[in-house]
Amino acid sequence: MRILFISRAYPPVTGGIENQNYALSVWLARFASVTTLANHHGKKALPFFLPYVAVRTLLTASRYDAILLGDGVLAIVGYLVKLVYPQKKVASIAHGLDLTYPNALYQTLWVRHFLPALDKLIAVSQETRAAAIAKHIPGDQVIVIPNGVEPEALQGEYTRQDLEKLLGDNLSEKQVLLTTGRLAKRKGAAWFIREVLPRLPKTVLYVLAGAGPEQENIEAAIRDTGATGQVRMLGRVSDNDRNLLLNTADIFIQPNIPVAGDMEGFGIAVIEATACKRPVVASDLEGLKDAICHNESGLLVEPENAQAFEEAIMPLVENEAKRRDLGERAFRYTETHYHWNIVARLYIEALSALTKKTP
Repeated sequence: MRILFISRAYPPVTGGIENQNYALSVWLARFASVTTLANHHGKKALPFFLPYVAVRTLLTASRYDAILLGDGVLAIVGYLVKLVYPQKKVASIAHGLDLTYPNALYQTLWVRHFLPALDKLIAVSQETRAAAIAKHIPGDQVIVIPNGVEPEALQGEYTRQDLEKLLGDNLSEKQVLLTTGRLAKRKGAAWFIREVLPRLPKTVLYVLAGAGPEQENIEAAIRDTGATGQVRMLGRVSDNDRNLLLNTADIFIQPNIPVAGDMEGFGIAVIEATACKRPVVASDLEGLKDAICHNESGLLVEPENAQAFEEAIMPLVENEAKRRDLGERAFRYTETHYHWNIVARLYIEALSALTKKTP
């Protein structure tokens, strides 16, 4: 089977979708003939990339059995392909914001016209599928394939001393809680600092690795609660430092909160953490309910319930054996459900069914 994979978010730009699209292009090529057209220059290049890739796809579409779009923004390209080649099979991956992005033009054109014109939407979670159906996209047009992870690429021989060096702190009497990824309001870091951190022992150090629009609110929460000594904001970190953190922190925290017009499509950060054998405590919300199997690969907690978060975190803070046990079980679950070797095959099966072609 010949697949054209188009990605408008791709390395060397860093980010969750960028990393996912790169890994998907690599793993798909192990099972089929794949050509990748990717934007390597970030959002600033989109006004040039979209018309370029639309023209190139229209000129070369006949070479491929299926066209796979890396996210919903590219649905305009798929829409044009379907106008010119009605029989050509086009599928798009759908993340949460691909359906909920609160822009009137996007909702009118992309969500109401471009996305429904495609042959298949591949939602990254059941919650994303539900969001698509709520936007009147037929349910039989939407399937679910989760995001993937490659544990071998994240794990490493990192030590507690490496973490101390990175943070510039003596951690012998401390328990490190970690959140990674873009600092968006829905991630709940400011809420966690205001409502949960004061309930935890002073030996807890909360580390945030990432940048984003919520940074000022997080900094205000730190000042207002007098938590300067308990919170460390690292900003954007290198892949190596991210991996160091994921392999050495005590507990990974994803305290998402509901935000109108935004949603967690899946929760890539939490499966990166479980791939590194970290115990995870996350909100029982949106796509995180797909990423974490409660009591198996982590603990899911009622969103915005500070007492529930405290009750989930404290036994892990107090007991290293419990942390290790939950981390080991989380790793096994992640490896058997979200490893790219499994996820890529699901994509191949879905595209084969769509095109009636064997890989």
